[in-house]
Amino acid sequence: MPGFIVHEGATVSCIHPPGRAQPNTPFRRVTVGGRPVVTQASLYTIANCGLSGTQSPPCATAQYVTGATRVFAGGAPLLLQDSQAFCVPTSTGLRVEATQVRVRGT
Repeated sequence: MPGFIVHEGATVSCIHPPGRAQPNTPFRRVTVGGRPVVTQASLYTIANCGLSGTQSPPCATAQYVTGATRVFAGGAPLLLQDSQAFCVPTSTGLRVEATQVRVRGT
């Protein structure tokens, strides 16, 4: 299914507000709207997970398990707005809340 391509600076969060996720290694050789794209190979670091301070361990990192099927950068699938991620250690997901809205991929 087509979706907007995720870039560095897109608003991505874990499902426990106000947790924010940032890509560790965006792919800087390809840009959309002047911002580097993010591939499925990039690990995300999560800060301020809403589970902090509870008995459950907070989300710390996340890895996307799905990406584009027809659009690649450096041999890795690009992330799309509807791509699915897996957070460690909670096994929950990430949400792409805002990204650029000019370039779509499949």
